[in-house]
Amino acid sequence: MVWSPDSDDPLYLKHWGGLVRAAGIRYDGHPYLDSVDVSTVGYWGEGWGPYLPSWQRQKELIDIYFEVFRRTPLLMNFDEPHALEYGVKQGAGWRLDCWGDLGGRGKGMMHMLDMYPQQVVRTGIQDAWQRFPVSLETCGTPGHWKQWAGGYSDAQLKEIFDQALRWHATSINIKSTPIPQDWKPVWDEFQKQIGYRLVLRRFSYPNSAKAGAMMPVASWWVNKGVAPVYGEYKLAFAIDKTVMPANVDLKKWLPGDQVFDGSLYVPDSVKPGAHKIRVGILDARTGEPAIHLAIQGRQADGWYELGAIDIR
Repeated sequence: MVWSPDSDDPLYLKHWGGLVRAAGIRYDGHPYLDSVDVSTVGYWGEGWGPYLPSWQRQKELIDIYFEVFRRTPLLMNFDEPHALEYGVKQGAGWRLDCWGDLGGRGKGMMHMLDMYPQQVVRTGIQDAWQRFPVSLETCGTPGHWKQWAGGYSDAQLKEIFDQALRWHATSINIKSTPIPQDWKPVWDEFQKQIGYRLVLRRFSYPNSAKAGAMMPVASWWVNKGVAPVYGEYKLAFAIDKTVMPANVDLKKWLPGDQVFDGSLYVPDSVKPGAHKIRVGILDARTGEPAIHLAIQGRQADGWYELGAIDIR
C-alpha cells in the first residue's frame, strides 16, 4: 500500500507551498544549485498518481516555483501531460525518470518506445531544449540494464543513447551507481555527445597590438554537442592575466558552427613586450574559467593558450 495526502486540501497548498517559497528565497541562484525539479503532488512528488488534485490546485503549486525560482533553471516532470505542457511554456526545461526502459521491468509497456517519444510531440515541447535543459534519469540503473531481459544488447544500448541525443539531453542521472565495466568505453563516448561540446577550430589575431586600443580578432567555433550552454557563462580572451571579454551570447550557440568576429579592447595596463594570448569560458559569478573546451592547451588555471602576441 502506498499512501498519498489529499493535495486538494488547502493545508497542502499552504504548507508545501510555504516550503517551496522558503527554499526559493534561500537557494535561488545559489552557485551549487544546478536546477530544481518542479515537485508538486503524487507518490514521488513528480506530478503523477491516482489521486491528483484539481487542475487549478496543480497549477497553483506549479506557479509557486516560477514565482520564487527566477535564476535557477526549473525542470518540469514528465508524466502528467497537462502539467508538463504548462510548465515548459512558463519557462522550464523537462526531465523524465525512466530513460532506458525497453520493457525490461515486465510491465507491458516500454517507456522509451511507447510513451516518452510520443508525449514529447503531443505536448509540443520538442524545441524546449533550445532555451532550457533536458535531464534524464535512468529507469533502474545501468547495472539493472545488464539484468533485465537477459541484458541489453549493444544495439539496444545504442538505441537508448540515440534517443537521448534526439531529445538533446544535457544531463543524465544514473543514481550514483557504477557503469558496468564492459560498457564504460561506449558510455564515455556518449558523454562527449550530450549537452554542449565547444571546439575552437580557428582563431586569427594580429601579431602585435597597441595597449589602450582595440584589437581585431576572428574565431570559428563548433558546438559538437546536442544542446547550448544554459548557465551564465562568458567567452573571454586574455593577454597573460589581463582579461578581455567578448560580446557574445553563448546561450545562442546551438549545435553546429558558430562565429565570433569582432574587436577586443587591450587595456592600457598591459605592459609593452611579448605576451601569451589565451581563451576561456568564465563563470559570470566568479570571473574564473569554468568550462572545459574540447581542445588542447589547457593551463593549470583553466585558460587555454593560443599563441604569442607583441604589445607595443
